[in-house]
Amino acid sequence: MEITLEAPLDMHLHLRDGDMLKLVAPLSADFAGAVIMPNLVPPITEPGGMVAYGERIREAMGETDFTRYMTLFFTKQTEQQLEQAMGTPGFFGYKLYPAGITTNSEGGVANLKEAESTLKMMEERGIPLLVHGESHGFVMDREAEFLSVYRTLAETFPRLRICMEHITTAAALELLDTYENLCATVTLQHLIITLDDVAGGALRPHLFCKPIAKRPGDRDALLQAALNGHPRLMFGSDSAPHPRCNKEACGCAAGVFTAPLALPKLAEIFAAHGAADKLQDFVSGNACRIHGLTPSAKTITLHDKPMQVPAVYRSYGQQVVPMYAGEEISWSIRN
Repeated sequence: MEITLEAPLDMHLHLRDGDMLKLVAPLSADFAGAVIMPNLVPPITEPGGMVAYGERIREAMGETDFTRYMTLFFTKQTEQQLEQAMGTPGFFGYKLYPAGITTNSEGGVANLKEAESTLKMMEERGIPLLVHGESHGFVMDREAEFLSVYRTLAETFPRLRICMEHITTAAALELLDTYENLCATVTLQHLIITLDDVAGGALRPHLFCKPIAKRPGDRDALLQAALNGHPRLMFGSDSAPHPRCNKEACGCAAGVFTAPLALPKLAEIFAAHGAADKLQDFVSGNACRIHGLTPSAKTITLHDKPMQVPAVYRSYGQQVVPMYAGEEISWSIRN
C-alpha cells in the first residue's frame, strides 16, 4: 500500500540553533515546510533576528526546498513594530508563551490584559496568534485551566486567528468546536501515548514533554478527531530535540524528538484505521486553507515497508534520541 502526500507541513517545529540545528534541520527535510518556533536563548523577538535565524536554517537544510514560516516571540507591540514584522519576508505570526511555562519561556506573557492593544492590532491585520495553552497549576490540569483564556480571547477578538498549540485533551476539542476563530495543532505523540507510557512503569524520559501526555480518553478523542478529518485540526509535531545528556538526567528536559519518523508513523496510524484518505488534509490541506499558505511543491510517497528507527542521531558533537529509538515501525518513505 502507498500514500502520496502533496506538500506536507509541520505546523509546529523546534529546530534549536548552532550545532543542534545543523544536526536536526535536515531530519525535517521530508516536509515541504514548517512553522518554526522562536524560543531560542535569547528568544527571537524582532524581525532582524528572525531573518538571521531563517538564514541559519536555510544553510543547515542545504539544497532542500523547505519553506520556513517564521514566528516571533510574543511581547507587547507597537503599530510600527507590527507593520515591520508583517513586511519581513518569511514572517508567519506571533507565538505566545505564558511566562516560565516551558522551555526558554521565562520572558513570556505574565499579564495578558497588558497585551490587549497588540492583540487588537493583530486581529485587524490578520496576523495569527499561536498559543502554548497551559496554566501554572497541577500538571494534569494545566491545559484544562487555560481553556478559559482561549474562550476569553476568542470572544474578545472574534476575528483573531488563534491556534491552540499541541492540544492534549478532549475538552480542548470541545472548545475548538465552539469558536470558529480557533484552530489547533496536535502532535504525533499525543495521538499515541498516555501518561502511563511516560511514567506508569520505569520512567521514559524521551517521552516526557509539555504539555504532558494525558489520559486514554483524551488520546482517543484526539486520534478520532484526526482520523475523522476535523477541518480545523492540523499536524504540528512539536518535535523538540534536546541533547541526550539533558534528557537522561535529573531535571529531564521536556520534549519528544519525532521529526525523522513523523510522516511514516502517521501513515501507519491512518492506514491501520482505514483513514488514509484523511491524512492529506491533516498534514497540509487544513493548514493551507486556514492560513492561506502556498508551500513548496514537494511530493512524498510513503509505503508499508518497515523502517528501523535509529537508536540515536549523532553529529556535530550532538546526540539526540528519537521516539521509537531502536524500534521498527511498519511504514517508511519510498525513495
